[in-house]
Amino acid sequence: MTQRRKPELLIPASSLEVLKTAVVFGADAVYIGGEAFGLRAKAKNFSMEEMAEGIAFAHAHGVKVYVTANILAHNEDLEGAAAYFTELRDMQPESPDALIISDPGMFTVAKEVWPEVEIHISTQANNTNYQTYLFWWKMGAKRVVSARELSLAEIRTIRDHIPEEMEIESFIHGAMCISYSGRCLLSAYFTGRDANQGACTHPCRWKYAVVEEKRPGEYLPVYENERGTYIFNSKDLCMIEYIPEIVSAGIDSLKIEGRMKTALYVATVARTYRKAIDDYFESEEMYRANMDWYRAEISKCTYRQFTTGFYFGKPDENTQIYDNNTYVNEYIYLGIVDTVGEKDGGCLTRFEQRNKFSVGEQIEIMKPDGRNIEVEVLAMYDAEFTPMESCPHSKQVIWVELSKTPECYDILRKKAEILVDQS
Repeated sequence: MTQRRKPELLIPASSLEVLKTAVVFGADAVYIGGEAFGLRAKAKNFSMEEMAEGIAFAHAHGVKVYVTANILAHNEDLEGAAAYFTELRDMQPESPDALIISDPGMFTVAKEVWPEVEIHISTQANNTNYQTYLFWWKMGAKRVVSARELSLAEIRTIRDHIPEEMEIESFIHGAMCISYSGRCLLSAYFTGRDANQGACTHPCRWKYAVVEEKRPGEYLPVYENERGTYIFNSKDLCMIEYIPEIVSAGIDSLKIEGRMKTALYVATVARTYRKAIDDYFESEEMYRANMDWYRAEISKCTYRQFTTGFYFGKPDENTQIYDNNTYVNEYIYLGIVDTVGEKDGGCLTRFEQRNKFSVGEQIEIMKPDGRNIEVEVLAMYDAEFTPMESCPHSKQVIWVELSKTPECYDILRKKAEILVDQS
């Protein structure tokens, strides 16, 4: 095995609940967005109070937190950005470990307000060559996120031309944007919602047709050799089978896409890549022996089939999904255990449920250590301990008695064989 430092596993979080899940299920670092200046305006995102609590929780578990401020800023954004960076700098009890920035203006403001802050240059900045990396290094950036369009061979060349202490971060799993390094004008053109300001409506997932100017209302379907009309709809990136190649290329941080995903998605991906990385650094033989487990587990989160993206050459027609814009969803997320206690001689589990299930059903406890434990729902109660047969209201706080007792932060889920529309 090439002697490289063990890469960081960097996991997204859309909320405080998901941040805690990422930490417990194996993240080395978590990236989050505040209520402004990030590229996921439709995500829940963090208030300053939630951010402070999340950072304190992560740091208590030895996990770093990076805050995104990676919009392409306009003039009216800069004054607010200065105030935002000042607030992050002065956050108590602890401030974030780094900022993720793509815009040189935002970079300048951050450095003026918070000179000592560690800055990571977002993939949104189109980082495709080692001179770009060296430019940002000389400007004071610690890390650069590689453009999605780079192969592992190109990343290896970048590593050979930059300082050893400079860090390379690359996406290894999640949704792929059809546009160059995520810079897209389609959303702003169609809807007035600017993808580069965090308000993307994902027009790459839409179904398209051709309309002739003098025949309004007459739609001619767009065909790709009879395969379908979803011509921009990429499969999802998955590199779980290529950890040795990633490490050999000199990537320091392995980034998971998904700052709008559920806690179940985050737990599934974090746990699977955590084990794969740890197994590989234990021995390549162990990593190879456990490959079937990785494949099976990574398929239990929502996904649109899998591709290796640009890592082994430019994608072809096999990396697109032409006939639909749905994703596969094999499990239904029920909730995260927040309390385990005894009542009337029994052991009850408390959580805020996210999807309906009933007494008598078989569900699964998903544990951070890799175990999946099937249990029966023996009883269910509302917050006041009134018995129920099922939980009819979304986000209802309930207590359940299970045939085996989970622990705090375990995920509860149940199997499903359905397709969920992403649009």
